[in-house]
Amino acid sequence: MTAPTLSYVRHEPAPRIATLGGLPQPVTFDLARSALVVVDMQNDFLHADGWFPSAGIDPAPLLGVIPQITELTAAARKADVPVLWLNWGVRADRAELSQPLLGKASACGTRPVYADPSPKGKGPIAVQGEWGAEVFEAMQAEPGDLLVYKHRLSGFFDNELDTILRNRGIDTLIFAGVNIDRCVFSTLCDASFHGYGCVLVEDACATSSPDYVREATLYLVRLLYGVTAGTADLASLLADHKS
Repeated sequence: MTAPTLSYVRHEPAPRIATLGGLPQPVTFDLARSALVVVDMQNDFLHADGWFPSAGIDPAPLLGVIPQITELTAAARKADVPVLWLNWGVRADRAELSQPLLGKASACGTRPVYADPSPKGKGPIAVQGEWGAEVFEAMQAEPGDLLVYKHRLSGFFDNELDTILRNRGIDTLIFAGVNIDRCVFSTLCDASFHGYGCVLVEDACATSSPDYVREATLYLVRLLYGVTAGTADLASLLADHKS
């Protein structure tokens, strides 16, 4: 009997090259090697009973991008582009979080922070597997989507995100979500440092920070890290490449 053969062959998908209008220039990339990364669209930041709203942070600007993200996730699935939800999700014992990080996030211990009890009785704040770390209940996460947890502003720090993407042959990342100047920007910067091509969908990202912070983020992305584009243009491009 012939022994089974161990195969290291990786089957590469046929290229699907597309060009997207963007700023500061159009960008050409392979949809077969791209993924849509949706950052921090989760209950603790968006739901009225979540951590941020309970702390007095107005969720309205963050909620305002739900229609755009819903349009993009639907279009990406139809075009066979993976949808990856990247959420805050810490250990219940906070063992991976440093004291300086906890001190800053809690305003020197004056407000609840990661893994503390939710002020509205929704379980521990932003803990993996708990309500606050789940995709916002008004969103349309589907079984075929990917979910990766992070415990820093950057989704590439000390977790499996890079491995998951490389195992799928992904080399271009399309970013949407919140906050554009915090976790979205930090993850996009690290993606660029890791060699990924980066597209920021500017009207599918939001922040509770002042407008000048958003504008500074867009300026830096266009100057240093990739391109920005709009939901309508990206959705149209994906529709033209439905699988």
